[in-house]
Amino acid sequence: MVTAADPGEIRTSVWLAAGPAAPARRRSEAPSGLDRDRITAASVRLLDAGGLARFSMRRLAAGLGVTAMSLYWYVDTKQDLLELALDRALGELRPPAAVAEGTAEGTAEGGGGAGWPGQLQTLARGYRRVVTDHPWVAPLAAAFPNIGPHARAFDAALQRLLDATGLVDAARTGAHLAVSQFLHGCGGTVRRAPEGDFCLALDVLIAGIEVKAGARRVPARP
Repeated sequence: MVTAADPGEIRTSVWLAAGPAAPARRRSEAPSGLDRDRITAASVRLLDAGGLARFSMRRLAAGLGVTAMSLYWYVDTKQDLLELALDRALGELRPPAAVAEGTAEGTAEGGGGAGWPGQLQTLARGYRRVVTDHPWVAPLAAAFPNIGPHARAFDAALQRLLDATGLVDAARTGAHLAVSQFLHGCGGTVRRAPEGDFCLALDVLIAGIEVKAGARRVPARP
């Protein structure tokens, strides 16, 4: 199990550690042909091929044809690199656009159907596809703060879709918690649900949110 930091270690997320630029002399000494983007892409390929257990800076460097120390010109730690790889994988998601608040009708580019229910299905199934294609994503998402740009774009899309339900206060919070727990549970750090079970459970979850949202719009009897 990968952890965000070793016991007793205080670690700052790579997305928050904006260190000073390297001096010109050090930049000139950096290995040619390497950059952080290329190293991150190679990390994703290595993780796909061997999983977290076989991932190491030495194997990564060998695949790039450089020394392991060369990688540390671009990242401070292996954990930093795993954070970068996680967000790169999440970049495969194409979050749908939002719909009008309180409606389940209308279409939007990239949506999987009319209104927020179809778009929420698209978003959830897209997340499952990412964790299926990259089995190492789920444990890393549980271990790290997961605040990279693609992770934040995913959460922003989810927030917009939940806004479109018209739910507020505790109901809105509960819907967000239910969807988040469902995705991380069925996407699964322990056992990923089969696709048919996942889609059925997702339908039930969305139907429940629709009922809750519909009840909010029905005027109370005098």
